[in-house]
Amino acid sequence: MLLSALSTDLYELTMIGGYYVKGLSGRATFDLFVRQLPPTRNYLVAAGLEQALDFLESLRFTREEIDYLRTLPALSGLPRDFFDDYLANFRFTGDVSAVEEGTPIFAQEPLLRVTAPLAEAQLVETALIAEVMFPTAVASKASRVVEAAAGRSVMEFGARRAHGIDAGIRAARAAYIAGFDSSSIVEAGKRFGIPLSGTMAHSWVMAFRDEPSAFSAYAEVFGERAVFILDTYDALAAARTIAESGLKPRGVRLDSGDPIATSREVRRIFDAYGLHETAIVASGDLDELRIAEIVASGAPISGFGVGTAISTSSDAPALSGVYKLAEIERDGEMVAVIKKSPGKRTYPGCKQVWRVFRDDVAVEDVLTLAEEAAPANAQPLLKDVMTKGVRLSRPSLDEVRQRCRQRVAQLPGEVRRLVDGKNYRVRITIDS
Repeated sequence: MLLSALSTDLYELTMIGGYYVKGLSGRATFDLFVRQLPPTRNYLVAAGLEQALDFLESLRFTREEIDYLRTLPALSGLPRDFFDDYLANFRFTGDVSAVEEGTPIFAQEPLLRVTAPLAEAQLVETALIAEVMFPTAVASKASRVVEAAAGRSVMEFGARRAHGIDAGIRAARAAYIAGFDSSSIVEAGKRFGIPLSGTMAHSWVMAFRDEPSAFSAYAEVFGERAVFILDTYDALAAARTIAESGLKPRGVRLDSGDPIATSREVRRIFDAYGLHETAIVASGDLDELRIAEIVASGAPISGFGVGTAISTSSDAPALSGVYKLAEIERDGEMVAVIKKSPGKRTYPGCKQVWRVFRDDVAVEDVLTLAEEAAPANAQPLLKDVMTKGVRLSRPSLDEVRQRCRQRVAQLPGEVRRLVDGKNYRVRITIDS
C-alpha cells in the first residue's frame, strides 16, 4: 500500500512552505539512525528499505490533497503559487544511500542517507522514520527468535496482535527477512511471496459434537496436510484419540500449558502407535527466551509459532529512530552542520559506515566522513540505492533473507547471545 504525500507531520509542511517563500532550495543531507539500542538488543537488523523507496518514487500531491492543505490555518499565509505550482509539481528528485536490508546495524550508524533539495529531504522525514523503524524493530526481534530456535522451524502468527493489519503484514515481511520460515497472514503471502502456514483453531474442534469427529472431519478434507490442535480440552487425551483412531496428521500444535512436559508425553503416545513422523509444534505467548528454554530442555518440539512478541516487538516496541540534518548547501558548497542539544548531539557531515572483518568475522564498525579512506579489511555498509529519485535495484525477498542469514552469522557469537551479550564496538572518527 503506497503512502499519501500527507503521510507527514504538519511542521514538515510549514517548513517546506517557509523554505519556498525564503528561497532555500539548495541541497541538504539527512541521516536516519537510531540514537541508542534498546537494553534487550545488542544489534538491530535493517529492514523496510524497499517500502521507503516505494514511497519516495511515488511521492506526489494529488489535487484533492492540495485543496485540503489550502484549508489549514497553519498554511494560510503561504502564497497561492506554493499550492498551484510547487506542490502540484512536487517530486522527490534526490539521492539515497542505505544499509542493505538484512544487515546488522548499531547505534549512531545511518540506515539511510538522503541528499536532495532541502524541501524534498525535509518533507519525507516522518514517513521514512515510520517505514524503516518499525520493520527494523520487528526484524531485530525476529533474529533473536531464530537464534533461540537453533535450526527449528519458526512461523509468524502475529497479525491479529499487530497495531493494524497493515502493520501485521509488514511485520510478517520483516520476520521472514530475519529467518522465519512462514507467516499465517495470507496477504503477506500474496504481496511478498512469503510461504504460508496454519493449523486449525479451537473453534473447529468446538464446532463438532466431540473431538474425534472434529479430527476425522478435518483429515477427510485436508488429508496428509492436516495439522491438529491438541489442547482444546485435554492435550494428552486428544493425542490418544488421534493415535487410537488411526489418523496420521502431518503435525499437532500445543497452544497452552507446559509445552516441555506435554510434548514429551505426546511424543511417547505417538511413538507407541508408530506416528514417528507426526511433528509437534508449540505456540502461545512465546518469545526468544521461552523458546531457548524449551530448546535447552530437549523437548521434542520441531517448530514454534510466534505472534505477539514479533508483530509488536513487545520488549522493545519503539526504536529511538531520528532523522537529522548533517550538511546543507550554502553559496554553492555543502557545509557540515551539527545539533548540540544535551543528550541529542549529532555528528556532522556526509558519512560512511565501514565494517571491519578478521577471518570473516565482524570485529568493529567505523563511522567516518564519506571522503575518508576506508579502514583496512573493511567493507562499506552505505550503498547507493536511488539516484535523482529513481531506485537503482530491487532485490528479491529471498536475496534479502539470504543476506540476513549470512551477515548475522558474521557477528561474534557473544554479540548474538540472547542474555548478557557483549556490546559490539563502533568507533567514530568524526569530531563533534
